[in-house]
Amino acid sequence: MTSGEGFGKVHVITGPGKGKTTAAFGLAMRAAGHGYRVCVVQFMKTGETTGESVAAKHIGNIEVVQFGSGRFVVQGRPAEVDVKAARAALEAVRARLAGGVCQMMVLDEVNVAVWMGLIKVDEVLGVLKSRPSGTEIVLTGRNAPEEFVEYADYVSVIENAKHPYSNGTGARKGVEW
Repeated sequence: MTSGEGFGKVHVITGPGKGKTTAAFGLAMRAAGHGYRVCVVQFMKTGETTGESVAAKHIGNIEVVQFGSGRFVVQGRPAEVDVKAARAALEAVRARLAGGVCQMMVLDEVNVAVWMGLIKVDEVLGVLKSRPSGTEIVLTGRNAPEEFVEYADYVSVIENAKHPYSNGTGARKGVEW
């Protein structure tokens, strides 16, 4: 299916609150529900079986690929294995965009990958600026670079007004993951 009417905008979903990836998967499901092909490239994640990634497999026109080492990344001092994983994720984005295989591309946690020093803002913007017209882009993660915010058409900042975690409730299957 070709791009939808009006497709081609850029979304940034950022902030300290819970729900950035959830919001991105909501957009992905909406697009998939209308027959569009969605690619979700997850930075700094590997082997995760979150509810949204499992559900995406059942939908059929949402592809989820994960790139990460599974290790804790230190901001500003990333290990080479983590840099390589982030570069592989960005290359996966580039290849899928160049191949025109999706009408919506989600770069999940790309903001964090940039903030951690795994990839550079200019590298990501270069890939986005070279995408086919009519491809919707969604960038998620805390600490969105100002350059992404300026480039975006939509910017959503997610904050927790209240969250059970502050009362000691841990992450719950089916809700937080």
